Amino acid sequence: MRAAGAAFVSLHRGGDLRGCIGSLEPEGPLYRDVMANAVNAAFHDGRFHPVEAAELATLTIEISVLTRPRPVAGPEAFEVGRHGVLLEKGGRQAVFLPQVAPAQGWDRETTLSNLARKAGLRADDWRRGARLSIFTATVFSDRDPHAAG
Repeated sequence: MRAAGAAFVSLHRGGDLRGCIGSLEPEGPLYRDVMANAVNAAFHDGRFHPVEAAELATLTIEISVLTRPRPVAGPEAFEVGRHGVLLEKGGRQAVFLPQVAPAQGWDRETTLSNLARKAGLRADDWRRGARLSIFTATVFSDRDPHAAG
């Protein structure tokens, strides 16, 4: 954990996302990245109100430790369920972790269309002039592997 590393921290309540913040590139020791992203996911993810103390017992924490994103020549290199994907175009960018597409039941095209929309682009903008990079993740969770959901 002292080695440089990049990670995302996702917070879930029930089956719903409650916060998710991360880094794509290592900026220091992995443990510091995880700590900072955990705080930011809980209190600074603009999509959600800050986590309250009463919620803590109901949250599941998931840490995704990423490999460095590598640019790919085209979308066919992206394998749903294996890779996370970063899309960049026109100064905009968005990322999905490897577990997002399978959890949503998306195929490659649907994933890339949703990623383009997440970046504030048109759904088909990934087809023309977008730069795609892929990565893998090792995922750790405090979720009981035998629990439903």
